[in-house]
Amino acid sequence: MELKNSLPALLGSVNIKKKFEDILGKKAPGFMSSILSAVNLNAELKNAEPLSVISAAAIAASLDLPINPSLGFAFIVPYKKEGKPIAQFQMGWKGFVQLAQRTGKYQTLNVSPVCEGELLGINPFTGEIALSHESKKSDKIIGYVAYFKLLNGFEKYCYMTKEECEKHGKKYSKSYDKPYSKWQQDFDVMALKTVVKRLLGKWGILSIDMQKALETDQSVIKQDGTYEYVDNETGESTAGDQKPKMPRSKSEKKKLEATAQTTEMPQGENKKMDKDLSKLAEQAAMEAGV
Repeated sequence: MELKNSLPALLGSVNIKKKFEDILGKKAPGFMSSILSAVNLNAELKNAEPLSVISAAAIAASLDLPINPSLGFAFIVPYKKEGKPIAQFQMGWKGFVQLAQRTGKYQTLNVSPVCEGELLGINPFTGEIALSHESKKSDKIIGYVAYFKLLNGFEKYCYMTKEECEKHGKKYSKSYDKPYSKWQQDFDVMALKTVVKRLLGKWGILSIDMQKALETDQSVIKQDGTYEYVDNETGESTAGDQKPKMPRSKSEKKKLEATAQTTEMPQGENKKMDKDLSKLAEQAAMEAGV
């Protein structure tokens, strides 16, 4: 790799710095340093195409989420496309929780593994789940649950068995069985992300940032600003898995619609953010000579 095309060289360019400053303001220098730190901690990520690393980081920046792997909010993950390493943006379960909290509409929001004996029952009609920590029989994890309650009283659960999470991972991640896959490195964390993403994507407040997180999770941003899902057999966003199979009741719709109206940012700001990301990718490509 030529020096001028290296990640440090691109991040050091005036135009790239300005793009991150436009998105993050005074936090830009620290965020850009964290990009290099994240790459230096991952041997495979060091070999990834620099432009894809910058683009993945730009998504995290637009959501104002840190990419420090130890924090677990968002990640830059290496994958191979046609034999070449490329960087992909991935949300962590903590990132989804953080975006939900920012709406200021959640009274309670939690996600947790469920051990043997803790699940007492599931009502398939109301979606309510009965759980009790006191009834725990062993430390064996049998499933994962996410739950929220809005300030207006609306509440929902999402429970998946361990087997259902495994099936989900194999369906939506081509690298599921690979040693470097996050499913293999930390199954519990990925399972927690699966239930909280499914819950919030299907029943939660779909703020602009949440919609963007659902759309960009597990994606590579291309120079034209569109997203490609390189680790997905279907080539589509896993956000599609979050669409409700059953229509919401009228009362549920009214509660969510009323809440959503107060949480979405002006559409113009969202378009500007997308434009900034596209310009960032285009500028990086130009400076790299690709």
